[in-house]
Amino acid sequence: MAEDRHIKLFLDDDPAPFAEFAPPVKFLFDTTKLPDGPHTLRIVARSTNGVEGLRTIPFEVRNGPSITVLGLKPGEVVEDRIPITINAYGSERKDVFLITGSETPKAIPAWVWVLLIAFIGFAAFYFTLYWEPLIP
Repeated sequence: MAEDRHIKLFLDDDPAPFAEFAPPVKFLFDTTKLPDGPHTLRIVARSTNGVEGLRTIPFEVRNGPSITVLGLKPGEVVEDRIPITINAYGSERKDVFLITGSETPKAIPAWVWVLLIAFIGFAAFYFTLYWEPLIP
């Protein structure tokens, strides 16, 4: 009777399982053969008395290079000409870290400028309050 127990693994809407195991199972799921984007792993397990259980797990594959876009957000209303910066970088080379192109340039946030101006203003105030010229 123990041979009736099995686990079938389905990917997305494929009617044929890509793997079938006897429980418990431990395997290495290779996502490099899947296209980037959302997928669903469907697990069907059958017990010794023939009752089936189902579990679906949605996941997203991102094996390709990471793409960042500055200047245009999803659903944004735009007009005229807009500057857009696009950067794509991945981890193909494991032996060398490339500084060029590994980070997307972003503007300095406004709160940093406010903090810097406040610090300089306080320093100028403190300096003028306690400064005494040296008179020989």
